[in-house]
Amino acid sequence: MKVGLTFDLRSWYLDRGYSMEDTAEFDKQETVDAIDTALRKMGFETEPVGNCFQLIEALNAGRTWDLVFNIAEGLYGDGRESVVPAILDQYKIPYVFSGPVILGVSLNKYLTRLIVSAAGVPVSPGMLISSRDDIKKCNLEYPLFIKPVSEGTGKGITEKNLLSSPAELKEVAEYLLVRFNQPALVEEYLPGREFTVGVIGSGDEAIAIGGMEIECRNNYPYSVEFKENYQEYCKYIPMAKEFTEECKTVALNVWKALGGVDGGRVDVKADRNGIMCFMEVNPLAGLHPVHSDLPILSRMIDIDYQSLLEMIMKSALKRHNLKA
Repeated sequence: MKVGLTFDLRSWYLDRGYSMEDTAEFDKQETVDAIDTALRKMGFETEPVGNCFQLIEALNAGRTWDLVFNIAEGLYGDGRESVVPAILDQYKIPYVFSGPVILGVSLNKYLTRLIVSAAGVPVSPGMLISSRDDIKKCNLEYPLFIKPVSEGTGKGITEKNLLSSPAELKEVAEYLLVRFNQPALVEEYLPGREFTVGVIGSGDEAIAIGGMEIECRNNYPYSVEFKENYQEYCKYIPMAKEFTEECKTVALNVWKALGGVDGGRVDVKADRNGIMCFMEVNPLAGLHPVHSDLPILSRMIDIDYQSLLEMIMKSALKRHNLKA
């Protein structure tokens, strides 16, 4: 079976003048190489394809694949993660991980909140700020936390995002609206412990494999800088048994409510009453073998990188009715 690899290589964009922040969600060559090696060990023939621009060129040249392993994050707009799977859908080429609708909804943190809360998952009270006028309508209880509604990898997040007054809300909300040219999501701050949970599979066959606790230095938010330098700023701790059942239940309920497939991560955090609340979901989780959260938490429960990729591929092949 021939498997194509679609991805956004960070160096490709940096060479073309994009900034480090612009490319924060993109992958290093070693991530692509690790996935390629794991797939070849499973017996697949692999072919690196690249980003959406390179995919279009490849398709125009008549290249095709039995399956595509897609980790392309996209570049512009709140549908950027949906571009590659949407293109593959039009060519009827099956792929690993979620489709364009799920990726588009999941990238928008406000829409995700609406869906998971309707499914009974606890969320912190919050609202969407789309303009300066919306700032005046905020009647949430301080402290608050604000973030761009459709960014990932901690983009737009610093210690200033934790707000203790209307004046701070006005300052940071106005900055985010201009800087990221998109609405901001503001929520009542969750002061409790934070966990990220790995989920593998689809539908009723999905399982929460385990998770880890994230502690940031000085209790700062989990920003781009902290994510990229986690060994200096953060501690990753195996999830304590007393939190395991609740965290796994929340993660699975989120995953099923959104219709996530094959694999991903769900982030949860306790509110002031100790109730575990949904924070974010990543149905296109990072797969760097050493530094990405999903492989890290998997190692904590004795699932090595090769086994993790095999679990993901097993789900995708079954979902598409394909045989390796």
